[in-house]
Amino acid sequence: MRTAVVTVSLIVTTLLPQAPSQAPLPDRLADTGGGSQLITAVAPTPGSTTGRVIWWQRWAGRWHRSGSAPARFGANGLTEGATRTQGTDTTPAGLYALPYAFGIRRAPSGTDHVYRQVDRDSWWCQDNASAHYNRWVEPLPADCAPGEAEHLVTYEKQYAHALVIAFNYDRPVRGRGAGIFLHVNGKGATAGCVSVPESAMRAILRWADPRRRPHIAIGTESGDLAVTRY
Repeated sequence: MRTAVVTVSLIVTTLLPQAPSQAPLPDRLADTGGGSQLITAVAPTPGSTTGRVIWWQRWAGRWHRSGSAPARFGANGLTEGATRTQGTDTTPAGLYALPYAFGIRRAPSGTDHVYRQVDRDSWWCQDNASAHYNRWVEPLPADCAPGEAEHLVTYEKQYAHALVIAFNYDRPVRGRGAGIFLHVNGKGATAGCVSVPESAMRAILRWADPRRRPHIAIGTESGDLAVTRY
């Protein structure tokens, strides 16, 4: 009797349609930036302040997972990058280039990406009235108020290592936001950046190859801000 049950079970299993294996996440995105390296930063819902970062590399015609780490997002979750408002503590969903890296500490051994060393004169201007809005400046220019800029060296933990996320960067829109980075975790949620543990940030910098044109896709698992839309 037992043998008959097993035989019937095997026949039924064979006849049932098999569910196709899900394609790697980069294959399900609308766009990956045209390169062969991609970071996905995904939160469960728009209001989430935590999620996961995975970095991927494409070779032999397929995307392969190179590493992953827990991630933190803005204190007020995620929002559509194209309509974001500065000062809302939200992380902008979208697909962005990663033009260069920077840090208070020296670049990890093996880093190929352009890496700017932070010193006492390094600032990031967030002043909407400045000609240098959403730009690294050295020293702080007269038209950028100190209260509307980040003195990078004072963020000893977060900016030990970081990558610039090119949100609102190529043609900055005043009031949309400035200074969005992938950086090392601080005490909790960010003011709009994406953050990861320091060990992960160092691994990402060693992995990133500018010749492969790495990008970052930020979004949620599903819904209006689904990462697959970008």
